[in-house]
Amino acid sequence: MITSKPLSDYTYEELRSLYDELSGEYSSLCSQNLQLNMARGKPSPEQLDLGADVLDAVTDIKNCYDANHVDCRNYSDFWGLKDLRHLFSEIINVPESNVLIGGNSSLTLMYDTIARAMLHGVAHSPRPWGKEEKVKMICPVPGYDRHYTICESMGIEMIPVPLTDSGPDMDIVESLVSNDPLIKGIWIIPVYSNPTGDVYSYETLYRLANMSAKAPDFTIICDDAYPLHTLNGEFADPIRLYELCVDAGYPDRPIFFASTSKVTFAAGGVSCIAMSDENFRIALPALQAQFICMDKLNQLRHTRAFPDMISLKKRMLEHCSLLAPKFSLVEKVLDKKLAAFEIASWNRPTGGYFISLVVMEHTASRVIQLCKNAGLVLTSAGAGFPHSIDPDDKYIRLAPSFPSLDELAKAADILSVSVLLASLEKKLN
Repeated sequence: MITSKPLSDYTYEELRSLYDELSGEYSSLCSQNLQLNMARGKPSPEQLDLGADVLDAVTDIKNCYDANHVDCRNYSDFWGLKDLRHLFSEIINVPESNVLIGGNSSLTLMYDTIARAMLHGVAHSPRPWGKEEKVKMICPVPGYDRHYTICESMGIEMIPVPLTDSGPDMDIVESLVSNDPLIKGIWIIPVYSNPTGDVYSYETLYRLANMSAKAPDFTIICDDAYPLHTLNGEFADPIRLYELCVDAGYPDRPIFFASTSKVTFAAGGVSCIAMSDENFRIALPALQAQFICMDKLNQLRHTRAFPDMISLKKRMLEHCSLLAPKFSLVEKVLDKKLAAFEIASWNRPTGGYFISLVVMEHTASRVIQLCKNAGLVLTSAGAGFPHSIDPDDKYIRLAPSFPSLDELAKAADILSVSVLLASLEKKLN
């Protein structure tokens, strides 16, 4: 291969020679008939195996009672088991009395919350959101595609705001929110954001809590999906958003969600929703019409496996030992094969589940197609944007968690060649 240097320094002849060489390498990769997948942040089988103690925690008919003598086989305890509510309250820093335990999916709780807001409103709503002429929400980009799918399914207008390494651009957020009463909320993932891995700064959280909003019912939808998901063995400082909102005089502003989907089992964990007394007062009639109690046997399994934060953090360090080498491998391949060309950049997350790759403008879709042709499936281009439209077509989300190290090495090779080929195509054309 021609000596690596910034692609902008190549002559036309050098670009053509490099393209021909890479085309041969790409054809060789395609001929291997690989089936690789880095599309979604799925825990690997080895990570799921860590949850064996959860499955073994309830083994016979005589041990179905929790520490508070609740028979977990029966109806009751609408709010969820006390010990699990306490554990989640420590994870998200919200009082235990304001935590309700859900099923295995926090996404379900988020959808229900937005649907209830459309039907009934939230605290301080002058009317149900669905009665407004229009409902708008701020969407930091790139962000989590399923948040935006919820909005799209309900006809909510999404306003993209750039995500910085300390959170959404707060100058833009404050300007928008202070002037438009139809902007009802913002989605945030404050610790190890999806897909950039950023941690919101204290200043960002302070400004979110204290900013003036034209809508009296402006709501922060806080998806606290990765608060303990370290990749370097160090845990991020707990966020204090609830406390900041209370101190600012807006206790009803935040609504929190969390789950153990990437702690125990993606298909068999537990989730929670946490919010103010006033928001629960409005939500409870609909919630109580919806269910009598959630799966307390599964809650019991989790409280026995994780009686305290110490045991939970120990488990997350075990996950870290499996995940960190995978992230490191992908980063090393990208460093070796792409860095010198100066056509792409990528973050080096200290936690979470993703690497955010930024390629040359208007080439991300082509990169993903080239990868697919060579046997590597990635999340579609634009997935981190409302309506899956990235106006610059440059962001690609990588999920290294599920494949084995050998598979990741092959996937990173395909990815690197595809990024370079797509860039060369653009340069040559």
